[in-house]
Amino acid sequence: MADKKEIFVDGIGQIHFAGGMLRMDLVTLQPTEEGKAPVPEQKVRLIMPPQGFLATFNAMQQLIDKLVDAGILKKNENAR
Repeated sequence: MADKKEIFVDGIGQIHFAGGMLRMDLVTLQPTEEGKAPVPEQKVRLIMPPQGFLATFNAMQQLIDKLVDAGILKKNENAR
């Protein structure tokens, strides 16, 4: 089996659609001056076709549902 690369990110900074592809800027939180909140810094841009994005979204939604069922996450009833 080939070595696999792991990338850690704290979240998604921006998502945009250009050239027929979905582009997501993945960010990590970087420290600033002492006592100030960390700032997001782009580390990787993930680019995928709309169909790949929908498949990814569906997989994430299924995982969210499992985490809610297991009590790890709670649904926010006030969210839109």
